[in-house]
Amino acid sequence: MPAQHHIEALITMLGPKGATTDPTDIAPHIKEWRGKYFGQTSLMVMPDSTVEAAQVVRYCNEHKIALVPQGGNTGVVGGSLPGLNGRDEVLISTKRMNSNIRVDAADYSVTVDAGCTVAAIQDAAKAANRLFPLSLASEGSCTAGGVVSTNAGGVHVVRYGTTRALTIGIEAILPDGEIYDSLSSLRKNNTGYALDQLFIGAEGTLGLVTKVAFRLFPPELERRTYWLAVDSPSDALELLASARTETADRVSVFEILPHAGLELVLTHIPGTINPLSKPYPWYILMEVATSSPDSGLRTKLEEWVASNMENHLIQDGAEAQSETQAKAFWKLRESMSEAQKHGGGSIKHDIAVPVSHVPAFITEATQTLEAAYPGCRVTPFGHLGDGNLHFNVLQPENANKEEFLAHWDSMNRLVHDIVTSHKGSISAEHGIGTMKKEELARLKNPAALTTMRCIKKALDPNNIMNPGVLFL
Repeated sequence: MPAQHHIEALITMLGPKGATTDPTDIAPHIKEWRGKYFGQTSLMVMPDSTVEAAQVVRYCNEHKIALVPQGGNTGVVGGSLPGLNGRDEVLISTKRMNSNIRVDAADYSVTVDAGCTVAAIQDAAKAANRLFPLSLASEGSCTAGGVVSTNAGGVHVVRYGTTRALTIGIEAILPDGEIYDSLSSLRKNNTGYALDQLFIGAEGTLGLVTKVAFRLFPPELERRTYWLAVDSPSDALELLASARTETADRVSVFEILPHAGLELVLTHIPGTINPLSKPYPWYILMEVATSSPDSGLRTKLEEWVASNMENHLIQDGAEAQSETQAKAFWKLRESMSEAQKHGGGSIKHDIAVPVSHVPAFITEATQTLEAAYPGCRVTPFGHLGDGNLHFNVLQPENANKEEFLAHWDSMNRLVHDIVTSHKGSISAEHGIGTMKKEELARLKNPAALTTMRCIKKALDPNNIMNPGVLFL
């Protein structure tokens, strides 16, 4: 732990609301919600402004005290917890930096404090008749600084892109305590390096994000939600291409789920029902939306569904007839992770491959794992529209959970090798954190990894910013 005089200096700097050593206050911030990682720290600091944050970072740099930034603590890869593996670190939380959300409707932008939740940004945009399209399961808790630092994706990437595509300006505290400010909604700026991009996906290793400017879009005034049955991921891929063409690229959601996953949801999640009369191998949750209420979208989609049922790409389907029914469709998709907990141990992979490779990847990875781990239940689901799959593998029926989970690293290596052979990524939207840094070192292009290390050393020579993640 930092020397007592450093703890006292930081508490004096921030006051009683801005720092705590109380284990009860700190406890919720040092464990991940999934229960895989548990950290430790003797001090949590909570600045409420950029100026206070800069003072903290400057002091810690001068005294070589490591800092771990944390937003909503919704991560799953051990990337925002202090003290993992006995590291001596102070937790710096942005939860008090959440008072400013400024929407510029004419500019289609919103500027926010790093501690503002995604849900709060969505609500502010909606109040101004605009859309902030980032949408993910943790949006009520995850924060602007966190989604920037992990380059979060969510369900709308197929149309609106990842957080990287939505970010147009950043304010951040550099490791020496200086304030980097590009907090502008400027769309074109051709004056050298795109420095903002360094902070997006950096997981707090290059500085502390304190404010963000995001893009906004016209509101989706008409949205059509479908639950469709298909025979295979190959058919789903063909259907995606057809839907994008026929709707003038207005597909905003295209999620794929296997029947095995749906069966777990229907069995274990109260209030869920299958929208279709009988089971099928695979399902698609699709949304198509437009900002024009008189677009003829419904008629076009009805014709599209009928045509694809005739050619047998769609085996069966249902359109949500109300907002309540659309939410029921979404509950099936959003309950996939929760339902899998009832199936026993689950080894998870947050991977992405090129969209065109998804069917071949699913086939190859499934066959490889079933041969290596007989009886395992491969249950992939996720964002087919952008190639990001949550490639989860459940333990065999009646197997010992702990014995199965002991295969986590070896199974990860098998899956990641197949991902790499398909020119994919071992981390699509959750980050590297602590969990995947060995795999990053093993699989990342050596020149890219060397460049990343050089940037880290140049900006953070004392290695105070989240030193336990990304790099071995």
